[in-house]
Parts: sequence; C-alpha cells; structure tokens
Amino acid sequence: MRYLCLIYMDEKAHADMSEEQMGAVMEAYGKYAEEVEKAGAMLGGEALQPTDTATTVQVRDGKTLTTDGPFAETKEQLGGYFMIKAKDLDEAIAWAAKIPGAADGSVEVRPIMEFGDHEH
Repeated sequence: MRYLCLIYMDEKAHADMSEEQMGAVMEAYGKYAEEVEKAGAMLGGEALQPTDTATTVQVRDGKTLTTDGPFAETKEQLGGYFMIKAKDLDEAIAWAAKIPGAADGSVEVRPIMEFGDHEH
C-alpha cells in the first residue's frame, strides 16, 4: 500500500534556527531519505515553502475566492511529506517514526486511496 506521511512542525521555531542547526536537520532528512530509498519504500517526498507563501482557494457560487496563507491557523504547519510504500499501517508508522520531524513536531500517516488498477 501507499502511505502519505505529512510532516507538521512549528515553522517559526525552524525559522529561528541557526545555520548550524538547520544544517543538522537537513543532514538528518538526507539520511532518512537515503534509508527509505535503499529499502525500496520511497515513492516521493518534498519540503514545502513556509505557510506565508500559501494561497487557499475556494469556489463559492461559481466564483473563485483566494486567501493568502493556510486555511486555518494552527500551532504546527505542514512543512513537507514523504510518500512511501509499506506492507501495512504498522510498517508505515515505523517509517514515519524515523522522520526527523517526528521528534519535535508530528507526522500524520494517511493511506492513499487506491482506485481500480492504480495500485502501486
């Protein structure tokens, strides 16, 4: 099955990191990505720009409405994701627990809905 691991963190805390701290975080993510890749479980992953670059889009009565920023103000913001392949939820949780952001933020694990013969 495919799972999306959504990484939530306090982006203000990350913005306040020193260059050395940020380098250590990036190195940890690089090692994690390499481990997932070597295991054949990596399907994709990206870091996202901060929420102040986001635009929320809604359509109401046929009109497209846009709002700067995320839909809701929250303590933690979506900072990136990994899409992984795992045999079951337990294996997906094990991979999610190794994501560096799980140590100071949270990782939401969601199964990808499979339609017809789109299963990977």
